[in-house]
Amino acid sequence: MNPPLAPLAERMRPKSLSDFVGQEKLVGKGSIIRNFIENKQCPSLIFWGSPGVGKTTLSFLIANELGLPFYSLSAVQSGVKEVRDVISKYETEGKILLFIDEIHRFNKSQQDSLLKAVEEGKILLIGATTENPSFEVNRALLSRSKIYTLEDLGLDDLKKIALQALENDAWLIEKEVSIAEWNLLAQFSGGDARKLLNIIELCAMNAKKTPVSITDEMVKIILQDHLSAYDKNGEMHYDIISAFIKSIRGSDPNAALYYLVRMIEGGEDPKFIARRLLILASEDISLANPNALLMANTCFDAVAKIGYPECSIILSQTVVYLATSAKSNSTYMALHEAMACNKANPNLPVPLHLRNAPTKLMKDLNYGKDYKYAHKYEGNFVEQDFLPKEIQDKIFYHPGKNPREKEVLQWLKAKWKKYVK
Repeated sequence: MNPPLAPLAERMRPKSLSDFVGQEKLVGKGSIIRNFIENKQCPSLIFWGSPGVGKTTLSFLIANELGLPFYSLSAVQSGVKEVRDVISKYETEGKILLFIDEIHRFNKSQQDSLLKAVEEGKILLIGATTENPSFEVNRALLSRSKIYTLEDLGLDDLKKIALQALENDAWLIEKEVSIAEWNLLAQFSGGDARKLLNIIELCAMNAKKTPVSITDEMVKIILQDHLSAYDKNGEMHYDIISAFIKSIRGSDPNAALYYLVRMIEGGEDPKFIARRLLILASEDISLANPNALLMANTCFDAVAKIGYPECSIILSQTVVYLATSAKSNSTYMALHEAMACNKANPNLPVPLHLRNAPTKLMKDLNYGKDYKYAHKYEGNFVEQDFLPKEIQDKIFYHPGKNPREKEVLQWLKAKWKKYVK
């Protein structure tokens, strides 16, 4: 029996919500999207998540559950004309569900072409994006949509999806495919169901005899021999950007440039690369070199204005600068420590002396009393309590071990007793 024409991932696309695996927080019992479906009242949605986590499938299932005609467009291949053609279906079919893959690639005019139909209820819009919607989706469309993040699939989810395929796909059943080892299947899948099923299908197709028992060694050999097929349509996108960021964080400009070139030659959106550099400059360099953030922000602006091919030079300059800069994640860690503290101690009262007192009643309640105005004191500093009393001695920011932050630490020690302890 020859392999079916449709890929395994397409053959195994769930037909009902009960067959959908993963995203329990969104579609599990009592969850927000399940409630939308059960109440037959679903707003326009934007699904943000990595490839292969179920954005397209979930959109199709929502249309099915709500009894709406399902139409799908790819932002890479479609424009305003295609959008208007689909919207016109309302005249003969009533309200439809329009799914737009990679909606972040639509420009402003293309996104604006959706607004009126969304407002008038002619379409239920679901957009899918692998990019932060707040960066690329315009505000008018964001304000009319609910944004939900889809998480990468865990090992248990991947196993369920694989076993569903082994038990239900006629071709795999005939080949007597089983999975003996999961390590490399899970590793190379990276939380992506489509990748997982592609690898299983490649292993089954290249097995010389039946039954087929998929092992780590088989996965390793098959992927080495079929890397181009496995990497079709940018499957390695997230692996490359991960290696790129880690190379800069690890202060290796040569590796960083190598992965930069791979992304440029692969046609990666230069704004995507510049945006990642902007995040890295704050997360991994921070106060060790505050100019890094300025450099990265200037790079982003320049890349947006110039585009390929000339912006490659600007990206290269910024990559080398960031890779050779001193590193610190102190402010990143400080943020997360403060968030953890707030979660553990929610809604602590602001100290009275720090509160604003615009009314007489507030003044009578001692709002603002005993506040010390720093500029009235020598060195524009006076020690006083700013944190709620329950966490007065907390330290979130621990300066990194680099020349600039060592100076910051000495400055803090000279002013705050808790940094001397």
